[in-house]
Amino acid sequence: MSHFSQIKTQIRNLLSLQSALTDLGIEWKPGPQQVRGYQGLTHQADVAIAQDNGYDIGFSWNGSEYELVADLQYWKQEWNVDRFLSKVTQRYAYHTVLNESSSQGFQLAEQQQNSDGSIRLVLQRWSA
Repeated sequence: MSHFSQIKTQIRNLLSLQSALTDLGIEWKPGPQQVRGYQGLTHQADVAIAQDNGYDIGFSWNGSEYELVADLQYWKQEWNVDRFLSKVTQRYAYHTVLNESSSQGFQLAEQQQNSDGSIRLVLQRWSA
Protein backbone atom coordinates (compact mmCIF):
# COMPACT_ATOMS: atom_id res chain seq x y z
CA MET A 1 0.00 0.00 0.00
CA SER A 2 1.39 3.34 -1.04
CA HIS A 3 1.79 6.04 1.58
CA PHE A 4 2.34 8.75 -1.03
CA SER A 5 -0.12 11.61 -1.16
CA GLN A 6 -0.67 13.46 -4.40
CA ILE A 7 -1.84 17.03 -3.88
CA LYS A 8 -3.29 18.91 -6.82
CA THR A 9 -1.92 22.32 -7.74
CA GLN A 10 -2.47 24.87 -10.49
CA ILE A 11 1.18 24.58 -11.56
CA ARG A 12 1.62 23.81 -15.25
CA ASN A 13 4.97 25.32 -16.26
CA LEU A 14 8.05 23.38 -15.16
CA LEU A 15 10.54 26.24 -15.59
CA SER A 16 8.42 28.61 -13.49
CA LEU A 17 8.10 25.90 -10.81
CA GLN A 18 11.86 25.38 -10.75
CA SER A 19 12.48 29.14 -10.54
CA ALA A 20 9.97 29.42 -7.68
CA LEU A 21 11.74 26.69 -5.69
CA THR A 22 15.11 28.35 -6.31
CA ASP A 23 13.73 31.73 -5.15
CA LEU A 24 12.62 30.10 -1.90
CA GLY A 25 16.08 28.63 -1.31
CA ILE A 26 14.84 25.07 -1.77
CA GLU A 27 17.41 22.70 -3.27
CA TRP A 28 15.85 20.54 -5.98
CA LYS A 29 16.94 18.09 -8.65
CA PRO A 30 15.45 17.89 -12.13
CA GLY A 31 13.64 14.70 -13.07
CA PRO A 32 12.90 12.15 -13.79
CA GLN A 33 13.86 11.28 -10.22
CA GLN A 34 12.56 8.73 -7.74
CA VAL A 35 11.26 10.30 -4.52
CA ARG A 36 11.66 8.02 -1.52
CA GLY A 37 8.86 7.19 0.87
CA TYR A 38 7.78 4.72 3.54
CA GLN A 39 9.49 1.29 3.54
CA GLY A 40 11.57 2.07 0.48
CA LEU A 41 8.61 2.82 -1.77
CA THR A 42 9.35 5.31 -4.54
CA HIS A 43 7.35 7.53 -6.86
CA GLN A 44 8.66 9.13 -10.04
CA ALA A 45 8.78 12.93 -10.05
CA ASP A 46 9.79 15.66 -12.47
CA VAL A 47 11.30 17.68 -9.62
CA ALA A 48 12.67 16.04 -6.47
CA ILE A 49 13.48 17.67 -3.13
CA ALA A 50 15.58 15.61 -0.73
CA GLN A 51 14.89 15.94 2.98
CA ASP A 52 17.31 15.40 5.86
CA ASN A 53 15.28 12.43 7.14
CA GLY A 54 15.87 10.23 4.06
CA TYR A 55 12.41 10.81 2.59
CA ASP A 56 11.78 13.07 -0.38
CA ILE A 57 9.06 15.27 -1.76
CA GLY A 58 8.55 16.12 -5.40
CA PHE A 59 6.35 17.42 -8.14
CA SER A 60 4.99 15.02 -10.73
CA TRP A 61 3.15 15.76 -13.99
CA ASN A 62 -0.30 14.13 -14.03
CA GLY A 63 -1.18 15.07 -17.61
CA SER A 64 -2.60 18.49 -16.79
CA GLU A 65 -0.62 19.89 -13.83
CA TYR A 66 2.27 19.21 -11.47
CA GLU A 67 1.06 17.53 -8.28
CA LEU A 68 2.97 17.65 -5.02
CA VAL A 69 3.99 14.07 -4.23
CA ALA A 70 5.09 13.19 -0.70
CA ASP A 71 4.71 10.76 2.15
CA LEU A 72 3.18 13.39 4.43
CA GLN A 73 3.95 11.37 7.57
CA TYR A 74 7.61 12.22 6.94
CA TRP A 75 7.17 15.86 5.89
CA LYS A 76 10.21 17.81 7.07
CA GLN A 77 10.21 21.27 5.55
CA GLU A 78 10.52 24.73 7.06
CA TRP A 79 6.77 25.26 6.51
CA ASN A 80 3.78 22.97 6.85
CA VAL A 81 2.33 21.57 3.61
CA ASP A 82 -0.28 24.32 3.11
CA ARG A 83 2.21 27.13 3.74
CA PHE A 84 4.80 25.43 1.52
CA LEU A 85 2.34 25.20 -1.37
CA SER A 86 1.19 28.77 -0.79
CA LYS A 87 4.76 30.09 -0.98
CA VAL A 88 5.64 27.96 -4.03
CA THR A 89 2.42 28.98 -5.79
CA GLN A 90 3.03 32.69 -5.16
CA ARG A 91 6.57 32.53 -6.56
CA TYR A 92 5.32 30.37 -9.45
CA ALA A 93 2.67 32.99 -10.29
CA TYR A 94 5.33 35.72 -10.13
CA HIS A 95 7.54 33.93 -12.67
CA THR A 96 4.58 33.03 -14.87
CA VAL A 97 3.45 36.68 -15.03
CA LEU A 98 6.97 37.89 -15.81
CA ASN A 99 7.55 35.24 -18.50
CA GLU A 100 4.17 35.78 -20.17
CA SER A 101 4.37 39.57 -20.07
CA SER A 102 7.93 39.47 -21.42
CA SER A 103 6.75 37.37 -24.37
CA GLN A 104 4.21 40.14 -25.10
CA GLY A 105 6.84 42.88 -25.02
CA PHE A 106 6.43 44.09 -21.44
CA GLN A 107 9.26 44.78 -19.00
CA LEU A 108 9.23 44.90 -15.23
CA ALA A 109 9.40 48.57 -14.22
CA GLU A 110 8.72 48.31 -10.50
CA GLN A 111 8.26 45.64 -7.87
CA GLN A 112 7.00 46.10 -4.31
CA GLN A 113 6.66 43.52 -1.53
CA ASN A 114 3.60 44.48 0.52
CA SER A 115 3.24 43.95 4.27
CA ASP A 116 0.46 41.40 3.68
CA GLY A 117 2.86 39.23 1.67
CA SER A 118 1.47 40.16 -1.74
CA ILE A 119 3.73 41.45 -4.50
CA ARG A 120 2.88 44.50 -6.61
CA LEU A 121 4.33 44.52 -10.12
CA VAL A 122 4.34 47.44 -12.53
CA LEU A 123 4.97 46.44 -16.13
CA GLN A 124 5.61 48.71 -19.07
CA ARG A 125 5.82 48.37 -22.82
CA TRP A 126 7.23 50.89 -25.21
CA SER A 127 5.42 51.23 -28.51
CA ALA A 128 6.88 52.71 -31.65
